[in-house]
Amino acid sequence: MTTDNKRPLTLRDVSEATGVSEMTVSRVLRNRGDVSEKTRQKVLSAAKELGYVPNKIAGALASNRVNLVAVIIPSLSNMVFPEVLTGINSVLENTDLQPVVGVTDYQPEKEEKVLYEMLSWRPSGIIIAGLEHTEAARAMLNASGIPVVEVMDTDGKPVDAMVGISHRRAGREMAKAILKAGYRNIGFMGTKMPLDHRARKRFEGFTEALAKEGVEIMDRAFYSGGSALAKGREMTQEMLERSPELDFLYYSNDMIGAGGMLYLMDQKIDIPGQIGLAGFNGVELLQGLPRQLATMDACRLEIGRKAAEIIAAQLDNPDAEIEKHVTLTPTITFGDTLKRR
Repeated sequence: MTTDNKRPLTLRDVSEATGVSEMTVSRVLRNRGDVSEKTRQKVLSAAKELGYVPNKIAGALASNRVNLVAVIIPSLSNMVFPEVLTGINSVLENTDLQPVVGVTDYQPEKEEKVLYEMLSWRPSGIIIAGLEHTEAARAMLNASGIPVVEVMDTDGKPVDAMVGISHRRAGREMAKAILKAGYRNIGFMGTKMPLDHRARKRFEGFTEALAKEGVEIMDRAFYSGGSALAKGREMTQEMLERSPELDFLYYSNDMIGAGGMLYLMDQKIDIPGQIGLAGFNGVELLQGLPRQLATMDACRLEIGRKAAEIIAAQLDNPDAEIEKHVTLTPTITFGDTLKRR
């Protein structure tokens, strides 16, 4: 079987290679219609040998949709989102749907552009991180006519469906655990909040719970850029030089928290006796460190799975009763850096 490799293969090439009509070839490749098993295998074998890939854009003209699910996330370097993608893929791999990923770098204008481009391909569904979008992006989501699932956060009103955790509650629960352990001189380190809405909400919940017990944040520091061990070391050193009386450090994510822990260990500081530490996300990569950082699991895999299940279920049966507001409950892992009392 040979073809002119300067042109794309067509149904006719598969038809000529098998002696089967183009209509039958189309039925086999779309898994539609009544075709004998012998003919089906003959067509599939020929298509595979030729390297033929169906043109799904052309095939989707009648339905005006392709079997793609647009997945829009803020970052691929942040270890949180690959786990969400793993959860999404674990569900969609059992369907005809394929996830296609767009990255926004936490920039609202870039999210708007990525969303516009994704929608122009007429996907069958959208999974998008966060509940905060520009007016234009929200208008596009509302007008898309397809299932939309906003993930990671449930502190707000979704366009259609949402799956995530309450970050304000996560912040409150961590504050309660820290206060219960007897710490009072607390410092906070995290990303710049205008861009990372979920970190901002955790900080709001955290400070709210402290305030109810008459405690205020003693020191705080914010940074831009990715989460890194080196950044955590640097910020921790600077904060303790500024506020040596601190007895607890709460970090907006595990990576900078682990950096802070390594710095304190280098300085021979008693953890959690002299200073306690906690992060957020429950990053498995850090489990190999000399000590286990106290943290809170963000339910990433489950968020991805639930979001994909909602998309698949709505496409399978648009009239089905589906739970569209799913709030998962993260749990605190005390590790070796937060005293239990």
